[in-house]
Amino acid sequence: MTQPRQFVVEADGGSRGNPGPAGYGAVVIDPVTGETLAEAAEYIGVATNNVAEYKGLIAGLRAAKALVPDASADGALQVRVRMDSKLVVEQMSGRWKIKHPDMKPLAAEAARILPPSAVTYEWIPRERNKHADRLANEAMDAGRRGKQWEPSASTAALDARGSASATDLPPVSGPPGDAAAGAAKARAALAGRTGADGTDRAVPASAAGTAQAGTAGSAAQAAPVPTDTADGATGTAPAGTAPAAVATAAPQVGWAAAPDLGAPATFVLLRHGETALTPEKRFSGSGGSDPGLSAVGRRQAELIAEALAARGTIEEIVSSPLRRCRETAGTVAARLGLEVRIEDGLRETDFGAWEGLTFAEVRERHGADLDAWLGSAKAAPTGGGESFAEVARRVAAARDRLTTRYAGRTVLLVTHVTPIKTLVRLALGAPPEAMFRMELSAASVSAVAYYADGNTSVRLLNDTSHLR
Repeated sequence: MTQPRQFVVEADGGSRGNPGPAGYGAVVIDPVTGETLAEAAEYIGVATNNVAEYKGLIAGLRAAKALVPDASADGALQVRVRMDSKLVVEQMSGRWKIKHPDMKPLAAEAARILPPSAVTYEWIPRERNKHADRLANEAMDAGRRGKQWEPSASTAALDARGSASATDLPPVSGPPGDAAAGAAKARAALAGRTGADGTDRAVPASAAGTAQAGTAGSAAQAAPVPTDTADGATGTAPAGTAPAAVATAAPQVGWAAAPDLGAPATFVLLRHGETALTPEKRFSGSGGSDPGLSAVGRRQAELIAEALAARGTIEEIVSSPLRRCRETAGTVAARLGLEVRIEDGLRETDFGAWEGLTFAEVRERHGADLDAWLGSAKAAPTGGGESFAEVARRVAAARDRLTTRYAGRTVLLVTHVTPIKTLVRLALGAPPEAMFRMELSAASVSAVAYYADGNTSVRLLNDTSHLR
């Protein structure tokens, strides 16, 4: 029995604005030698990060199929797909449901390219997906200039090979001409493959350019969050697309040599929906009752879930352990087809004896303690509550855990007023009294990005447009 051909497909996609100017990259690799067999890249115009990721997967699978004449026959080809998009990997593996209307047809298209038994999926960290990431950025860079992606100008393979963490495949063996020969074979195969339904044709690609300092997913943010890229590029799709191309790298100077900090960890901060205590402006922390959402709060959760699903930017969901947050997070998770992780550090302040009271009632009963609390971050509410200083230490520790765990990803944190204000204050380097100068409505969205070099960027504060 003939042994199946084995390939590794690495794919990536990104959107500068999410939705915004988007592109993908894909590479087919020989798992034994590490040789690059094919590359594909395309600028796809305005799209979300998740759409671009799926487009990259489709391009990679088609490129792999084009290298094997009888690839559709059972046992002729085995492909191991490696991507840093957990959403795509988990959905294509059948472990997560596909609920977003934009994702369903893309997933179905990817599933039709090869027999299901021929493809396996593996999640890898972003830093091990450099080759496809560079291709995606080259496509987006070139699309911004209205040009086509040109294999001869690409430095993606060279950049990836020079990065020790780019892949865990063996290094290329043999003389330098091996990679070029493999790419030439791939080019010829892609150029000659067509089908009645067009599914085997060369993958569309467009836009030429050099690798950019940012990464393909550098703008993976919540819908209302503005773009953030290495060069702040924006643009619209060029007219028309060009045939797919495959090639080996050609050295080129420019942005490709710039340091790559990778995409930031972007925290989309969602305050839970209303409870019965919210409109009465009563202190509601973690030391008293644990109210659930009111009817208004449940509707707010549905609205934000709909808004986030329409933009397809959230990759993970983390919630405070308190009921009002878990219910809000659960509504969003059900709409997005994601799971909810609990982080105790995101719980609300323990307001001690003030729990359930209005500000006026606290003023009347505990006036001196209230004055001290308003005047110092180290003062705690009456009856053993938490000071803002204590909450800040707890929230900062949770932030550090989460930024490490979700580096380069867009994560929805469903939490409360004080933790969100604390994260924003710390990101700005503002003093504790800034806490009293921020408005934060129920079911509002804020966002902060955390970069690998320690810099932060506050992207949004108290957005409630999805509720209108």
